[in-house]
Amino acid sequence: MLSSKTLLYKNHKRKKKNVKTKKSKKICVSTEKGVTKQYQEEEEDEGFSLKGSDSHGVQPLGNLYINPPFHNSRNTGLGNLQTLTDELVLDILGLLEGTHLGILSTVSKSFYIFCNHEPLWRNLVLETCKGGLFFKGSWKSTFVGVGNRTCGVKIRDFYSDYLFQSWLCANLEMKSEWLERDNVVRRKGVSVDEFVMNFEEPNKPVLLEGCLENWPALEKWNREYLIEKCGDVRFSVGPVEMKLEDYFRYADQVREERPLYLFDPKFAEKVPQLGKDFDVPIYFNEDLFSVLGNERPDYRWIIIGPAGSGSSFHIDPNSTSAWNAVIKGSKKWILFPPDVVPPGVHPSPDGAEVASPVSIMEWFMNFYNATKNLKKRPIECVCKAGEVIFVPNGWWHLVINLEDSIAITQNFVSRRNLLNVLEFLKRPNACTLVSGTSDRVNLHDKFKSAIEAYLPGTIDELTLKAEEKKAQQSKPSFWDSVTDSKAGAFKFSF
Repeated sequence: MLSSKTLLYKNHKRKKKNVKTKKSKKICVSTEKGVTKQYQEEEEDEGFSLKGSDSHGVQPLGNLYINPPFHNSRNTGLGNLQTLTDELVLDILGLLEGTHLGILSTVSKSFYIFCNHEPLWRNLVLETCKGGLFFKGSWKSTFVGVGNRTCGVKIRDFYSDYLFQSWLCANLEMKSEWLERDNVVRRKGVSVDEFVMNFEEPNKPVLLEGCLENWPALEKWNREYLIEKCGDVRFSVGPVEMKLEDYFRYADQVREERPLYLFDPKFAEKVPQLGKDFDVPIYFNEDLFSVLGNERPDYRWIIIGPAGSGSSFHIDPNSTSAWNAVIKGSKKWILFPPDVVPPGVHPSPDGAEVASPVSIMEWFMNFYNATKNLKKRPIECVCKAGEVIFVPNGWWHLVINLEDSIAITQNFVSRRNLLNVLEFLKRPNACTLVSGTSDRVNLHDKFKSAIEAYLPGTIDELTLKAEEKKAQQSKPSFWDSVTDSKAGAFKFSF
């Protein structure tokens, strides 16, 4: 899947590269009892369900026009900076150190709101963290080092779509309508040959049931077992490492737009017992990158995260295919074929970068409904514990945990996608596209040489078959040939 750095630690800025977002709904989040009741009623009408966390009184901009005295304290508190967008204000504040943010927060109510924006403190913690990370209720509390999260000051008449949406995305539960569509093909007890013919060869996703029944992990991997076996082991969590027990503590407390994901490619090396608790499903036994031995790119990860965590739209690295097995919890998947870019997602021409909404929840809020009008609608499903989803190479996919979840995922190369991988690895910009290895530039030559040594003739055989298939597909049918206007008229003679 994605490299952990790419997956977990995006810049705090919201990507705005030709991405249009809908304005927030006119709903009030004031903590006054009467208005809170009104908001709860609006939640029910809209089908929303919210977690509880501090908003500092920030309201969507639309409320400014229905709430007397029709005054936005944001502008007066910023002074001459009020002409700047909220994004630009946060970009500037992101250049400051924590001490300066704390001082600036005392200047005015507006600066108090902006300087207490949690992503600013999250970035400070992740940038300055040395050793392990011990979360203390909020990112500001973690940075300052206080014991418990403290309640913030509520600011009246502060309106900001940008800050409100950040809060809303951090607190919004998945709507039921986002989970209704389930159109993935499901199979149980399918043979390997059937899997290859019906799914791997045509490059189509499938959800496989009943193929993890012999996994010890399915029974053993709960929180208690993992803490007992490796609670003090440090795992990769974004750009930092955390003890597993500390990560669980973070997952229990966090209320943020992009929860950190435990995503570690070396888990089996760190804790060999974890590697013994599962086996690769028989459908994915052919893994040609294994010919590189220890020089192969990262290929398997343990994934742990709370509800709301996950990965935004991406294509798996190095043109590999992947399988993802859920051990605990459940995950919502949305997949688009290689020729369909998801709405709200804007890849660069060379594919090295992707501009998209900051959070998964933001994408659901602003772009999910757009998928209903596409000619090629996405494949969607909820993958539950004991199930495995096959993700073919080149497919865009988004994944979000619906509850606390544990999973194993692995990328692989088989004969079916070997040529795609070799083609990908020799691209001119391989140094930026290839991931999971320090030797990006030479990976193509090393891999090709190893395949030719271990499986002589395989590449030539696959190339010949691909050329024959392409020629067959481009060959006109009999009817096309006899109806071709350029072929001249044909008449019977009697």
